[in-house]
Amino acid sequence: MSNAVAIAGVGMHPWGKWGRSFVEYGVHAARAALKDSGIPWSDVDLVVGGETVRNGYAGYVAGSTFAQALGWNGARIATSYAACATGAQAIDTARARILAGMCEVALVVGADTTPKGFLAPNAGERWDDPDWLRFRLLGMTNPAYFALYARRRMDLYGATAEDNALVKVKNARHGLRNPYARFRKETTVADVLASPVVCDPLHLLDICATSDGAAAVVLTSVEYARRHGIANPVRVEAVSTVTPTFPNTTIDMPLLSTDSTAVAGAPELTFKEAIGQAAYEEAGIGPEDVDVAEVYDLSTALELDWIEDLQLCKRGEAEVLLRSGETTIGGRIPVNPSGGLACFGEAVPAQAIAQVCELAWQLRGDAEGRQVEGAKVGLTANQGLFGHGSSVLLAV
Repeated sequence: MSNAVAIAGVGMHPWGKWGRSFVEYGVHAARAALKDSGIPWSDVDLVVGGETVRNGYAGYVAGSTFAQALGWNGARIATSYAACATGAQAIDTARARILAGMCEVALVVGADTTPKGFLAPNAGERWDDPDWLRFRLLGMTNPAYFALYARRRMDLYGATAEDNALVKVKNARHGLRNPYARFRKETTVADVLASPVVCDPLHLLDICATSDGAAAVVLTSVEYARRHGIANPVRVEAVSTVTPTFPNTTIDMPLLSTDSTAVAGAPELTFKEAIGQAAYEEAGIGPEDVDVAEVYDLSTALELDWIEDLQLCKRGEAEVLLRSGETTIGGRIPVNPSGGLACFGEAVPAQAIAQVCELAWQLRGDAEGRQVEGAKVGLTANQGLFGHGSSVLLAV
């Protein structure tokens, strides 16, 4: 039995710092996706909202908030939260109901209005919250652990600050022609290295911003798409929402003994590797079949990790692909043709949906100015707090 559902339409609100309600952004994206699909709002029988936790009460009931703003039509509703993996979990919720025969048309919306500065936990003491603990007790804001990832690549694989900067240069070039991107300006390696050091070895331009923005997709059963004349639609073939496997519960490193050999009984894959592998297994394909990828470039060095985590190259080879131009548009495996978070910034409930929007445009051949020619299979990847994995595999 196929787990495929059709992507009938996609839409976004441009990302930036607009200072308005996330509901306004989400409605804009939802209406754009509905227009793209040609499906009337009255036919939508499920709304899944990706929630935000920083915008007051409405953010906690995002499904009903968007349904109300679009005009009550009797649709069922759901709300998802998985931090940066929110959008993928929202898509999976909609897909599950479609595959179960419980709905035919689902609208999935994620939108956010972010504060200036680091994304920090809410005020108050929360001793059972690992994110609160790392921020408040260890001082481990996001840039601090991004820098640890970057330093590890330098120690293990000989990566350099220039390699990190090249990721930014590539993504900035990709984002120049993306009308939804916040930052559309060509960047040089010298620009990156001249920007302030935030947490050694990462500079300001190595780290993504926080943004306002929204993205939406209209999902239908494959049968509904055929009946309504949506020929050869882009399909969601797999959604991975895995969690770590004990005892290898560190986020991305294999469990090693003191002599640097793998611990007996530990899973062969790290958590981040398992995210993509679950999608491959569900779709029945391998990493060699992927034509284009949208990955979670919170920092430049993290993009390099993801290329390897998704098995698009061997460990330690991501810099080789980058330097040779293989991860740029026109190369063997273009990564972040949208411009990635480097050009968008984080709008947390929207970003995994935005990745799917970009790949839908790519696979339809509609990514004007940044098209990956001949792309048939695309893969997304990111992770949320507390072990939320996220990967969506699309095909046409």
